[in-house]
Amino acid sequence: MKLLVTGAAGFIGFHTAARLMADGHEVVGLDNLNAYYDTELKAARLAILERSANFRFVKADLTDGAVIQRLFAHEKFQRVVHLAAQAGVRYSLQNPRAYIESNIAGFLEVIEGCRANSVEHLVYASTSSVYGANTCLPFSEQQCVEHPLTLYAATKKANELMAHSYSALYGLPTTGLRFFTVYGPWGRPDMALFLFTKNILAGKPIDVYHEGQHQRDFTYVDDIVAGVAAALDHVAAADPAWNPLAPDAAASSAPYRIYNIGNQCPVTLLKFIEVLEECLGRKAVKNLLPMQLGDVPDTSADVAALNRAVGYRPRTELKDGVKRFVEWYLDYYQGAGGGGSGNLVSASP
Repeated sequence: MKLLVTGAAGFIGFHTAARLMADGHEVVGLDNLNAYYDTELKAARLAILERSANFRFVKADLTDGAVIQRLFAHEKFQRVVHLAAQAGVRYSLQNPRAYIESNIAGFLEVIEGCRANSVEHLVYASTSSVYGANTCLPFSEQQCVEHPLTLYAATKKANELMAHSYSALYGLPTTGLRFFTVYGPWGRPDMALFLFTKNILAGKPIDVYHEGQHQRDFTYVDDIVAGVAAALDHVAAADPAWNPLAPDAAASSAPYRIYNIGNQCPVTLLKFIEVLEECLGRKAVKNLLPMQLGDVPDTSADVAALNRAVGYRPRTELKDGVKRFVEWYLDYYQGAGGGGSGNLVSASP
């Protein structure tokens, strides 16, 4: 099939595009290559994708409606994987407008393109952050997500609502995937594993919020991508058993679905750091701090629904995933602790 992957130069978008091409699809990758983080890292990811004849890159901003609608009309994508977004929970406290522009206005252009051009299936990234103030673990798609703690989470919840409205109005099949703390090679420099690795190698302290006591359902990127690819093939359909008197929040009488993608094996941040220390062969100097504004104490994913739908099962243990990240990091930065040239070396997505 001909597929559009938005955010293709990003962390998850890069891995997803590579997986979909390996599955035999033609992928058009879209990204605006903004400067939220190191653009050289984005260019290095793209350089790998562009080795394939099944990949074409389009540089464009999702908020440029005229460009996006022309792209949809010209390419006639069969299915779309929408991963582009302004990421980062903490950055949303500093620059909230970026989240409205990218995550709301940008999502509108994508879903409008899908509607107007008879796209068979839209799969888009949501987040575990939508669970917000909920502390009932593990998080299930049937639980309330009406209490987001950050604007980032609110924009992702808004995406889910927008998707349902288009599924109900126009019969557009949509599937939202709530990602749980994704990590792995080619990760973003603002993510904890990247920051910790960089500082430990440089002999600098690492900031450990909530004194490392909060738990996260760290999910290796290959497991996330396997779920994305499987969900893309499983076109959302109306649930014949859906009851408006007792509505299931993750399904609908419209072709709409919501699924968690996680590792369903949460660990404390201190345990995560301990595994990283073992992989690096160095101890971290920890700067223990209180919980940050907008953070939640714990996350844990119930992935039973995605398992029933597509057979999803996370396969990567934390120690193996962290080891693979460290190996990539040392190769890419040539042991310079994040301060190297960033030259592309042989690596596999």
